[in-house]
Amino acid sequence: MGLELHHTPVMVPEIMQALKTQPGGRYIDGTLGEGGHSKSILNAVEPGGQVLGLDADAEAITVATERLMEHGDAFLAINTNFRDIRATALRYEFVPVHGVLFDLGVSSLQLDRESRGFSFRRSDPLDMRFSFDQQLTAADIVNEYAESELADLIFHLGEDRAARRIARLIVQKRPINTSLELAELIEKVSPRRGKRMHPATRTFQAIRIAVNDELSALETALEQAVSLLGQGGRLAVISYHSLEDRIVKNFIRKQASDCICPPGTPVCRCNHLATLKMISRRPLTPTDSEIETNQRSRSAKLRVAERI
Repeated sequence: MGLELHHTPVMVPEIMQALKTQPGGRYIDGTLGEGGHSKSILNAVEPGGQVLGLDADAEAITVATERLMEHGDAFLAINTNFRDIRATALRYEFVPVHGVLFDLGVSSLQLDRESRGFSFRRSDPLDMRFSFDQQLTAADIVNEYAESELADLIFHLGEDRAARRIARLIVQKRPINTSLELAELIEKVSPRRGKRMHPATRTFQAIRIAVNDELSALETALEQAVSLLGQGGRLAVISYHSLEDRIVKNFIRKQASDCICPPGTPVCRCNHLATLKMISRRPLTPTDSEIETNQRSRSAKLRVAERI
């Protein structure tokens, strides 16, 4: 079966509603990928609207720029990590904005087209860097980390109960050179037995998060995104696992509170003022029909907040 020309973006109608897309609006897509969400936003904000797209992956910038060239000056793609969203927006005088979107995790472009070890279904080099400017690779972690350090990483970032057994076998079988080799090794520890999720999924997630420092980047990007929103502007974040979703949920909850003093504090001393309004306490999730046609959407959770 051949690859689709472009992957199917997740929860597009929900994103359009969450961002309150409008003609003439300005929006930032902090995780551009192949430009699927940006394309829908651009169609909704014409005439006069603009989208600034960011991605740490240079290939994503190339693909999205070619795909969206018909929109001319309404679209600008910049090769940078979303942890630099504020500096980038200021550099291109793209402030304030009506909305910011983050679609977190690994993109379909990386899973399907690149040979960087993101997928456990091919024999690719163990890399997993979003950008080649980064130093740490998946091979460094797999082949050089101490067993205890590797086990802790898999347990905390992959939430895999078999972390210690997986780490022990990895250390015993070093060196491990390809993603397929690593996946087959993990499968010996945790056989599939009809499971929907491949047993290597959590370990690959953990290594990828560590290589790209994703959780720290997310916290930084969220803080900066709020400062770029005009009054009434929307922040929309799609996450795919509990670690990301917890960070997003806690961030919005904190920014929607006028006081963040510890419980039981008799008088507020934090002087914190709410910057966001929570749009929905529960995250939005894909419809059954979307999950049926796009399996990668099944774990998506969308949280939305509005600048006040």
